[in-house]
This record gives sequence, structure tokens and C-alpha cells, in this order.
Amino acid sequence: MFEFTSIEQYHAQLQEGNVSCLQTVEHYLQRINATKHLNAFIEVYADEAIEKAKQLDEKRRDGHPIGKLHGVVIGLKDVICHKDHKISASSKILQNFTSIYSATAVERLLAEDAIIIGNLNCDEFAMGSTNENSVYGKVLNALDETRVPGGSSGGSAVAVQAGLCMVSLGSDTGGSVRQPGDFCGIIGLKPTYGRISRYGLIAYASSFDQIGIFGNTVADIALMLEVMAGADEYDSTVSHKKVPAYSLQLSTNKKFRFAYFEEALNHASIDPEISATIKKRMEGLQKDGHEVKAVQFELLDYIVPAYYVLTTAEASSNLSRFDGVKYGYRTPTSGVEPIAIGLTDFYKQSRSTGFGKEVKRRIMLGTFVLSAGYYDAYFTRAQKVRKILTEKIQLIFNDFDFILLPTSPVTAFKAGEKMGDPIAMYLADIYTVMANLVGIPAISLPLFKHSNGMPFGLQVMANRFNEVPLLQVSNLLLRSEAV
Repeated sequence: MFEFTSIEQYHAQLQEGNVSCLQTVEHYLQRINATKHLNAFIEVYADEAIEKAKQLDEKRRDGHPIGKLHGVVIGLKDVICHKDHKISASSKILQNFTSIYSATAVERLLAEDAIIIGNLNCDEFAMGSTNENSVYGKVLNALDETRVPGGSSGGSAVAVQAGLCMVSLGSDTGGSVRQPGDFCGIIGLKPTYGRISRYGLIAYASSFDQIGIFGNTVADIALMLEVMAGADEYDSTVSHKKVPAYSLQLSTNKKFRFAYFEEALNHASIDPEISATIKKRMEGLQKDGHEVKAVQFELLDYIVPAYYVLTTAEASSNLSRFDGVKYGYRTPTSGVEPIAIGLTDFYKQSRSTGFGKEVKRRIMLGTFVLSAGYYDAYFTRAQKVRKILTEKIQLIFNDFDFILLPTSPVTAFKAGEKMGDPIAMYLADIYTVMANLVGIPAISLPLFKHSNGMPFGLQVMANRFNEVPLLQVSNLLLRSEAV
């Protein structure tokens, strides 16, 4: 029976002839079929994946050079474009839309012989923390099907958690890779803003969005990042910095300097068991010779308000393109020609019906904070908070290598538990949104288990483009926990 532990182990099996790409794909297709009720996949590319597997087996048998991701089975969040495949951002307004090009990240995966097995469910337009805001229905947490998997990349997290693919891609605007990773007990990485091209990623908030990676090992995450990162002529915000060989630089014996915020670990919102466990782990780091110090951080309660003012403002602008004219959903009553009922009424009908409740809430909030009478009171002040945060974080990184935080104040909660209280839902992002506000890389590591049976992780943040030491310390933390 096929078992996957890492890409390195899988490639060794392929080279030894113990398994083939075709057998591997068939295994994952069987797993996907057996777990349909989890609702992780929107569409499975079964025939295409089988055909690609056959081609890769032939390529290997014929002695041709193989790619870094040869035969690696990957799932894509339904906001990442894949040419000639449907993409909808889990929204009614984009149902049945077929992408006419592939995201740069996807092109680079395919160039290294990856197999894309399907697209994965998510919160509509990546707006949500539970994967309950999807036109395709909610995704279930495979560890406890009464609980949410986190969001917005819930389908991507569950696909890796439940063994439906080897690794998967999500997007992280305010924690949408790290928080589902935390809830599902897997690794979730958000790289530095601009490390991976956003070309082909449906925009939520353009100055926050970043493609992220889910996996079971740091080595797999590192290899995926290595393949996808780098300059791209189609994205003016992407970095032109050289891409390190992340997968070859994971070992270190260095003693690191860790900062943490007492305000975060003693915050009223955090589960006492999560706080106590993380404090104990930090004591263990000190005993191992690392420096761990508390840093005063008085801005914690400003982070979430600033984040939601700025992201909803950008969403209001970005989502204005979905109007039911050139593509996507339009209400049956709209008629063939928008001019027949007036353009304003046409937009109202199509957008009111096409967008879900949470997306409409954020569009309206964003439109409000951008309006003439409130722009300076909200948007301008939020930008000032963002600047102060960036400066504060840079000062911390002058003295420390990493910042340690919880990923989430709670473990995965029951489905429907927070749907009636959007403010409570937004406040649950208190520990993850900072990395997006200031553009730094952050990772959630599945180190702990709560007394309620659910996993929870430790979040580690590094300075911009310091993914090499971030991956090194992640490897160190996971290995020390396993001993």
C-alpha cells in the first residue's frame, strides 16, 4: 500500500521502482473519492492527472532528466488560475468561468513535473476564517467533522491533512494559510510579500495577498518555495532578489534569539491552555541555549482594526471588476442587454445575487472607509498604524532573529459557532494579520495537542526575505518536539 511521508522519500520510491506516478495518482483519486463528504475538492482532474502520471513514468523509464517535483501530487486553492480549468473563488459570481492562463506559480510547478490533481474549496474570494463562506458548502475538519478546518484556505489544509494530495497551495491575506494549518495540525507557510508572484492569484487585498504552502514536512515546504519564488515580468510587486536553494539549507546548529509579546500570551482572547503550553515551550528553548525575551508591544489591539479597514478598502476596489458584463454570473432577470434596465440596476441585481453575505459585508465596509467623509478618519489612520507597525517590527528584528506568537487564540471551533458574530470572527485573527500588514514571512508549526483533542501550533515570524533561517528554525523546533 502506498504511503507518503515526504517528497524525498517518494522520489526514492520512484527511483527504486517500488511505486509509479500512475499508482500514486490512483491512490490519491481513491482517497479523494472515499472522503467526498469532507468537501475539500471542488473539481478533481482525474483523467488529466492519470495521463500526466503516465507521461512522467515514461519520461523516467526513458532516462530523461526529471524535475524537482517529478510526480508530486498538488492541489490548488480555487483562487489560483490554471489555464483551461474552471476557477470561481468559491463564488456564485464566477461559477463556470474558465481561466485563460495559468498563475506564474502554477507554471513553475508544472515545469518541474508536478501533477495538479484538482482545485480546492475555500471561503468566497478568500474572505473568512472557517471555510463556511463558500457557494459549494462548508469544508469539514478531518480530525473532528463537527469542527471547522479554518479559512480561508480550508480545502487546501484538509486536502493535506486527510492525505488527499502531497502538498497544496493556498493564499494568505491575514492568516489564511497559517490558521487552517493550525486548526488541521499541518505546516502552513506565508512567505515574504513579493517572494512568490501574485500573477494569476485572484486579488482580495493586493498589498496583503501572498500565495502560501501547506505540507507535512519543512523540507517539502522549502522545495515548493524554491520552485515558485523569484522574479516575474507579469507582477510589478514581486521581488527580484535571488532565490536561495531553500531545500539544501535546512540544517543548523546556531543558537537563535527569540522575542515574544507578553501582551499576546496574556491577552483576554487566548485559551489559557494554549498560552501555558507556548510559555513552557519557550522555557525549553532557553534551556537549549537560545535567547528568549519578552518585548513590550503596546500595539496589539490596533492590529485587527487597521487590517480590516485596509483590506476591505482594497477588496472594494478589486471586486468592482466582477459586474456580470464580460464574464461570470448575471441574474436571469437582467436580460441580455444591460442597457435595457439601466446599468446601475443591472450591476445591483447581478452583484447582490452573485456575491455571498460575507463578501458583500466587506465590500460595503471598504466602500464606507474610502468614502469622502470618512477616508481620513479610517483609511488614512489605518495606513499610519501600518507604518508604525512596520517600523516597530524592524526595530525588534534589529535585536532578534524571530518573533514567537500563537497562531490562533483558540483551537478549531464548532461549525456555525461564530457565524452569527462577525466581530468575534475577525478578532480571532489577532495573531496572524500582523505578518501581512508588515509583509514579513511567517509559519505555523503543528507542535502541540490540546486537552480537547485538537492540534494547535506555534507561529514563528522572521524579517523580510529571511525564509532560510525561518525554515531552519522550523526544522529545529519540529525535530526537537519529535524527540
